[in-house]
Amino acid sequence: MGFIFQPNWFMFSSSSDLRLVSALPCQGELGPLPCGILKFLSNSSMEKKKIDEYEPGPLPSPRPLDRFGFLKQEVNNSSHGLTKGRSAYEFEREERRVRKWRKMIGVGGSDWKHYVRRKPHVVKRRIRKGIPDCLRGLVWQLISGSRDLLLMNPGVYEQLLIYETSASELDIIRDISRTFPSHVFFQQRHGPGQRSLYNVLKAYSVYDRDVGYVQGMGFLAGLLLLYMSEEDAFWLLVALLKGAVHAPMEGLYQVGLPLVQQYLFQFDCLMKEHMPKLGEHFTQEIINPSMYASQWFITVFSYSFPFHLALRIWDVFLYEGVKIVFKVGLALLKYCHDDLVKLPFEKLVHALRNFPEGAMDPDTVLPMANSIKVSRRLEELKQEYDKKNGKRSHSTEINRNQEELQ
Repeated sequence: MGFIFQPNWFMFSSSSDLRLVSALPCQGELGPLPCGILKFLSNSSMEKKKIDEYEPGPLPSPRPLDRFGFLKQEVNNSSHGLTKGRSAYEFEREERRVRKWRKMIGVGGSDWKHYVRRKPHVVKRRIRKGIPDCLRGLVWQLISGSRDLLLMNPGVYEQLLIYETSASELDIIRDISRTFPSHVFFQQRHGPGQRSLYNVLKAYSVYDRDVGYVQGMGFLAGLLLLYMSEEDAFWLLVALLKGAVHAPMEGLYQVGLPLVQQYLFQFDCLMKEHMPKLGEHFTQEIINPSMYASQWFITVFSYSFPFHLALRIWDVFLYEGVKIVFKVGLALLKYCHDDLVKLPFEKLVHALRNFPEGAMDPDTVLPMANSIKVSRRLEELKQEYDKKNGKRSHSTEINRNQEELQ
């Protein structure tokens, strides 16, 4: 049976797998791993049966972890998070911040909607500063609309794991080990992390057979699983791809990647408008956004960017929508502008895939990004893109229908 997304109900059919969780290391050198991982691992007693015939492989040899659960890099310790010890002042400041957030969201998110209605500017400012890690999973569900989807559809995810099979199963299995391979949760072959990731992706591929499974979706689901349970991660994936709050993302993964093409067109135009000298240099060197920016949109910076930066981007992305991807991309190019305009083709390609450490600091790049205004121009460029490709935009269709009724 297929699936139809509507605001208040779903039809469903599914596969026959449930996750199996076993113990994993859960303490990094600098403190506990993200709260979502610890909560998820603590639920192992709820497991019902093994998802396939494979036994889990051996646990990886213990190695130092950063604060997010990634293996520390011997050469560059900052690649997946801040590795310097925190002072007593920083701990105290973080505790104050957590108390403010707890007061804002209420028990289990009970006060969230009321607070957002009363003080939207406070919420926006605090989200841009970064959601406390121990509350990130819950807040992500609240701001994405996925918590409402979960509550409206009790038992649906479990049903998706019990019935039918997916045509994408082999593709998912093939790609599982490529998703965050340096994170302790996903390292064990056929272990709890890989099984959970398989379940979420398989369930979605059954839920939406038109989209099915595309490789980049693994990084979205993997990131979510570090902060919430399988069921919560699944509904957040649904909320994103089907557009519970913001514009649907499913076009990023449909045949031909139509939304990727639109976003790259929009980004190219914005880049040339904001940085004409760099735009001219890219044209001369035959550099186009598909060479460096596709993964920014497909994985929302979760594929190859430092994890602490990706998390901060996701905080804003889930609340404000895809415009933050455009803004961060422009901010990165602005940060490196003076160097990029001097580079030939080969070095340009490398530089656009390997930004300097300073550009990877969220407290540097996000204020730059937030200062860039793109909303109105993005809508204009979307209409221009639709016109060029013979498509009528949704807003234009509405206006035409209204005129016909008059």
